[in-house]
Amino acid sequence: MGTVTIGVSIAVPEPHGSLLQERRAGFGDPAAHGIPTHVTLLPPTEVDAAALASIEVHLREVACAARPFPMRLSGTGTFRPLSPVVFVQIVEGAAACAWLQKRVRDSSGPLARELQFPYHPHVTIAHGIDEAAMDRAYEELASYEAEWPVTDFSLYEQGADQVWRKIRDFAFGGPTVPQQVTAPAERGTLPAR
Repeated sequence: MGTVTIGVSIAVPEPHGSLLQERRAGFGDPAAHGIPTHVTLLPPTEVDAAALASIEVHLREVACAARPFPMRLSGTGTFRPLSPVVFVQIVEGAAACAWLQKRVRDSSGPLARELQFPYHPHVTIAHGIDEAAMDRAYEELASYEAEWPVTDFSLYEQGADQVWRKIRDFAFGGPTVPQQVTAPAERGTLPAR
């Protein structure tokens, strides 16, 4: 059957997901249109295709134990010079993301693996592009804000064309979070250029 490359992440919903994906493409990141906007729980991981059924069972169990939580993005950050990444920061929901990713990668489960860097939840907006474009991404999205209730995560597979496609969503088992209070009009929008 061979191997497949998978990832597990929290999708950034619309309109935020498309908006950030378009901005990422606009900064010159060639991978932008192949990667849906997300918060990583399991980075790209090669697995035996025959293991997908047991992986889905594991992810369903993790999701059933999880509870919905509020996610809020605000401002930018960077991993430079350690890693050529600029991201939108998670200012609410990071602890819940850390809890989820730890359980997804549980040492007794089918997705046990070590990470190259300590886990730091974020939304990538530029990766591996020239420094001037990275600086522009960092500055232009510095006042970006968005929020939404997180109620699930998703399993993705990377195709031979390097595009990531969703295989399945895994809904959380707990009660839903209360409706978010509507924020000022500029929330979830970009500053004027």
